[in-house]
Amino acid sequence: MGKKAIIVIDMLNDFVTGPISTPRVNHIIEPTKKLFEMAREQGVPVIYTNDCHTAEVDKEFKVWGPHAIEGTFGAEVIDELKPQACDYVIPKKTYSGFYCTTLELLLRELGVDTVVITGWQADCCCRHTSADAFFRGFNIIVPKETTDTTTEEGYIGGLEYIKNIYGGTICSVDEVL
Repeated sequence: MGKKAIIVIDMLNDFVTGPISTPRVNHIIEPTKKLFEMAREQGVPVIYTNDCHTAEVDKEFKVWGPHAIEGTFGAEVIDELKPQACDYVIPKKTYSGFYCTTLELLLRELGVDTVVITGWQADCCCRHTSADAFFRGFNIIVPKETTDTTTEEGYIGGLEYIKNIYGGTICSVDEVL
């Protein structure tokens, strides 16, 4: 595989400590931080795709309740994984980091052909972002320690789906770069 970029999905205050948080998210923070440090040392881009919803009108609120509302503390990346000056931040309004965003354009400008998917939820936002990456011709890698979801079944199912349907490589953080 050629040039990689790390995609981090929704590691936001509302998902980690806010209204739609779950304790399962806490164990992915340190491995994700380790991956980001390794990536930055090697010049691999780190790209944040963050939920950023419009108050009171967003369709996702019917499913999840209000969360990650644009301009609020809840929509900010958690302190442990804050973007650095060399990183990129792309707001998103749907589950996929690609849908109606500039993510694909940025990846093409950077010469990336392989996306490393990290973040919250393996069976939802990571899965949808992986689908759109696959449809656009990107290779997919998912370090298993850097994602999870609300249930063990959802986590395993999400990773298996990405592997079996999109040809994603599921590996450990130490095998990514």
